[in-house]
Amino acid sequence: MADSSKPENLPEVFAPAVIGKLTRRLVPFLFLLYIVAYLDRINVGFAKLQMSGQLHFSEQVYGLGAGMFFAGYFFFQVPSNLILGRIGARRWISLLMIVWGIISGSMMLLTTPRSFYLLRFLLGLAEAGFFPGMILYLRGWFPASARASTVALFMTAGPLSGVIGGPLSGAILTLGHSGALAGWQWLFLLEALPAVFLGIVVYFFLADHPNDAPWLSVQEREWLAGTLLEEERANSAAAGAGETPWWRVFLDLRVWLLALVYFCLATSSYGVMLWLPSVVSHFSGRGTFVIGVLSAIPYVAAAVGMVVTGQHSDRTGERRWHVAGCSLLAAAAFFLAALSTSTVAVVAAISLSVLGINGMLGPFWAIPSSFLTGATASAGIAFINSIGNLGGFFGPYILGVARTSSGNFSSGLFLLAAVMATGAVLTLLVKMPETDVRHPT
Repeated sequence: MADSSKPENLPEVFAPAVIGKLTRRLVPFLFLLYIVAYLDRINVGFAKLQMSGQLHFSEQVYGLGAGMFFAGYFFFQVPSNLILGRIGARRWISLLMIVWGIISGSMMLLTTPRSFYLLRFLLGLAEAGFFPGMILYLRGWFPASARASTVALFMTAGPLSGVIGGPLSGAILTLGHSGALAGWQWLFLLEALPAVFLGIVVYFFLADHPNDAPWLSVQEREWLAGTLLEEERANSAAAGAGETPWWRVFLDLRVWLLALVYFCLATSSYGVMLWLPSVVSHFSGRGTFVIGVLSAIPYVAAAVGMVVTGQHSDRTGERRWHVAGCSLLAAAAFFLAALSTSTVAVVAAISLSVLGINGMLGPFWAIPSSFLTGATASAGIAFINSIGNLGGFFGPYILGVARTSSGNFSSGLFLLAAVMATGAVLTLLVKMPETDVRHPT
């Protein structure tokens, strides 16, 4: 049988056309799924504007409940990605979306802090497999030369969900008690329905592997499968071994360092995002719709940062300094935000910090994909994401504690600045494999 690792019937110069076809077919749909996932994750920040007062939740109770999502998120990361590897993304992502949609909608039934903690924990458990599953899925379709920009493009859904979700959530909150429901209850109900609907669509739309894609020609499937196989072999050779048991990933210092970097990133990202409506409300004193509009501004900056940094990282083939530089930018911006005293200054500084944080993401996720292979890729990516996202529990909680003890957000923002500076240092300690991931010229 002929070696299919590099079919010669599709010249390398046609690679951009195949990448373009993959991007047009997969990224917009996955982008939509991530918008829904991210919105269900952060809409509690807008619900707080009414929910905390009605249910008599303190700032500390809200901070703990908002962060509880990431406790559940932590426990199911690695098992979920291993299940996805066995049964395929189409079935597993479909199931996860339907389940988390039901849980997210159930948030409208909250009555006590205990039910708040429980539902946020269960939501995190259900969403745990989505993001690392998507990173693994994209890794199985896109060659390394296009990976950072593709991941960055996909992940712009996170900040853009804030652009869409801010005004949308603010508008839904104005529904008040229409139909015997409070505005925050309408918010959870209406923003949960797309997850259930799209979960059904996933089952019929996604293909698990390039060889299962009828929308690719035979030549395109052969070239793509061969290219990905060749990269897998090269990564295995660089690692000095063949197929490695998945559990060996926990012995790799680079994986632990990346998990700590992602912990810093998630601490700051979710710390500021889940408190952003409250921060804007504190400084502006405006109504819910205006707060939603102002809260959307940092997400626009985040989307720009992600795309520009991801594309530049792919073009140069450099990863670490892109991540570290963006982390330092975020640290400086948080420091400025802590010193700010006006709505304009705070929103501008937070926008710059969010730009830096989200600019890290594309190059960051290209780093583990450059040295993890086979089963270690499934376990490693999930492990980095699970450990890292514990920061999503820590960030909102410490801002809640700081807010309760000091009455302002400055001390919490200073802490986030220190966290991001630490992330920059840790990134530069990661040893990268000596491979060139730039686009062929």
